[in-house]
Amino acid sequence: MEFDPSGKFIHSLADDLFVSAHMVRVDSEDNIWTTDVGSHVVLKLSPEGRVLLALGRMRIAGDDVLHFNQPTDVAFDRDGNIYVSDGYGNSRVLKFDKYGNPLMGWGMKGTGHGQFDTPHAIAIDGDLVYVGDRENTRIQIFDTNGRFLREWRLGHPFGLVTTPDHFLFMCDAIAARILKIDRDGKVVGILRGPERGQGPHFDPHQIAVDKDGSIFTAEVIGWRAQKLHLK
Repeated sequence: MEFDPSGKFIHSLADDLFVSAHMVRVDSEDNIWTTDVGSHVVLKLSPEGRVLLALGRMRIAGDDVLHFNQPTDVAFDRDGNIYVSDGYGNSRVLKFDKYGNPLMGWGMKGTGHGQFDTPHAIAIDGDLVYVGDRENTRIQIFDTNGRFLREWRLGHPFGLVTTPDHFLFMCDAIAARILKIDRDGKVVGILRGPERGQGPHFDPHQIAVDKDGSIFTAEVIGWRAQKLHLK
């Protein structure tokens, strides 16, 4: 669905295309990317909703490089390469070139470096790949070839997004908060809502940040999108 800056609904796209769309991203050319955990595919759509690229096999789960098992998120590097966190059914990251040809992958289920338990979100800043390893309560940082660099333990990363000034924003639906993190892993800003069971739902599942610093969250339990500002 598309809304104007005031939140007014404009229109919807590809209404009959998705089984259970999970995350949505917009690339530098305004193409729309979605991960669909119900059909096991990642789709690239034009701004008008036309399918430009499909990764995975529709409604067929698998664990080779041509299949996903409930892919959770997608991100892109400066060369147009595509990174998919294949996180609910598999515990890995797959890398493709901009045409959708598989290049490499890394990860397996576990708690060690380079292992994952629900890689739920992925974001890229330059040569750094941030993976939200949700059930291991950490963000793992890799280079673009999948080499482990370090990890930050900051809670349950449900959604991640990077900004041009090299900050990472993380939303945590368990702790009902949003963190702004610098490149050293220091939390430099925080926005809190009531934790689960403590008040009105704040259940941020995905996050985006626009050029003026406005924060947008999508909530699963609350069934809403919000526009917020971090003071």
